[in-house]
Amino acid sequence: MMTTTDPVGHERTAETETEREAAPGKAPAPTRRRRSRTRRVLLGALVLLVVGVLGVAGTLWWAVDHYTGKVDRIPNVFPTNVPESEQPQAAKGGETFLLVGVDARSDLPTTGRGAEAPEWKRGAQRSDTMMLVHLPADHKRAYVVSLPRDSWVSIPGNGKAKLNAAFSWGGPPLLIDTVQRLTDLKVDHLAVIDWSGFRTLTDDIGGVDLAGKHMNGEQALTYVRERYNLPRGDLDRTHRQQAFLRAVIAKTLTKDSMSNPLKAKELLDQVTGVVSVDDRLSDGDLRDLMWSMRGVRAGDMVFMNAPVGGLDMIKGQSVVLLDDNGSEQLWEAMRNDTMDEYVANHSLDRLGSSTP
Repeated sequence: MMTTTDPVGHERTAETETEREAAPGKAPAPTRRRRSRTRRVLLGALVLLVVGVLGVAGTLWWAVDHYTGKVDRIPNVFPTNVPESEQPQAAKGGETFLLVGVDARSDLPTTGRGAEAPEWKRGAQRSDTMMLVHLPADHKRAYVVSLPRDSWVSIPGNGKAKLNAAFSWGGPPLLIDTVQRLTDLKVDHLAVIDWSGFRTLTDDIGGVDLAGKHMNGEQALTYVRERYNLPRGDLDRTHRQQAFLRAVIAKTLTKDSMSNPLKAKELLDQVTGVVSVDDRLSDGDLRDLMWSMRGVRAGDMVFMNAPVGGLDMIKGQSVVLLDDNGSEQLWEAMRNDTMDEYVANHSLDRLGSSTP
C-alpha cells in the first residue's frame, strides 16, 4: 500500500494496479495485457480488411488490364486528306466519341474480338446509328446526341446526301470527316458495333426491358430498327436507340459490376467481344476512361436528338433537315465543355421515360 495526502491534508491510501486486481470483492480493472490483445485483434482485422480490398481492387484491375488488351482496333479511321484550315479545333475540355451502329449486311461478325469480315467494304455497310457522346472534363455525366441517319448533309467529295451514306461510300474516315465538317467538333475516338454484335451483347446480358417488354437480342434489334410505323419516323427511331443504350447501361454499369471482380470481368468480356474502336484509343486510355467514369450511371446521362428544323422529300427520299442555328449552339457547348449550361437553358428533343 502507498499513502498520499490530498489537497486538504487528509491521508488516503493508493492501491497499486496489482493490488486492485488482487483485492477481494472488487471488479478487476482492464490490464495492459487485455488492451494489448484488443489492439492486436483490431490491427489484425484492419489488415485483413485492407488485404481484402486490395485483393478485390487488384483482381478488378487485372480484369480491366486483361480485356482492354483484347479490344479489336480499327486502323486508319481518321481522315488524312483534309486541309489544316478545315480541321476542327480541339475542344476546351472533355472528350467526344462517335458511336456507330452498322448494318453490315453480312452473316459474319464485322466488329469486336470475334470479327470475321472487314469492318467496312464500299457499298456493303451503312451506319444506321450515329451518336456523339460528350464526356465532360469532370467525368460526372455524359451527354449523348443522336444524329439521324436521314440527316441531309454535305458529304465531302460527294455533294448532298443522307448522313448514313458517308460510311457506305468511304468507311470511318469519310463519316468522321462528314461529322466534323457538319459540327466543327473534333471527334476524339470512334467505337463501332454491327447488328450481329448488337444481338450478341443483348443476349449475353440476359436481354433488356424496352417499351414495357423484356426483349432478347433479335427482338431488341427489330425494335431499334423500326421507323416506318413511328409518328416521327427517324426521330423516334433515334430515341428507341437511345432507350436501348440507356437500358444496357442501367443493367450493366452498377456499383456491384464495377466493384465485383467476377462481374467486371464478365462485363468486359461481353463488351470487348462485340465492339471495335479506333487504334488511337490505347489500353491505357481505356483503363483511365473506365476508372474516371466508374461513378457514372444511366441516370447521370442525358440523351437527346440534334436540333431538327423539319422533314422533307428530296430526290424522292424522306430526309431530316437539321436546324443550323440550334445545332450550332449545341456544337459550341460541346466544344466549350459547357453542356450542363446548354441542357439547363434550352428546349431539347430529349429522351423521356418512355419511347414510341
